[in-house]
Amino acid sequence: MKRFLLYPLILLNAMVLLGQLWPEGAPEFAHSVNLLFLIASLLYFTVELVSMRKNNNQP
Repeated sequence: MKRFLLYPLILLNAMVLLGQLWPEGAPEFAHSVNLLFLIASLLYFTVELVSMRKNNNQP
């Protein structure tokens, strides 16, 4: 399941990086991609941190 979520995040990350390196070539939906990437990354890392905390508290 983690790989299923990581591949889209990597793709979005590459698009965001390309937009930062070459702003003239960024498409008109670049702002939406940036926001989607930030929100998706925040959700992913939050879920991972919560699951790590649960796993560490189990005897």
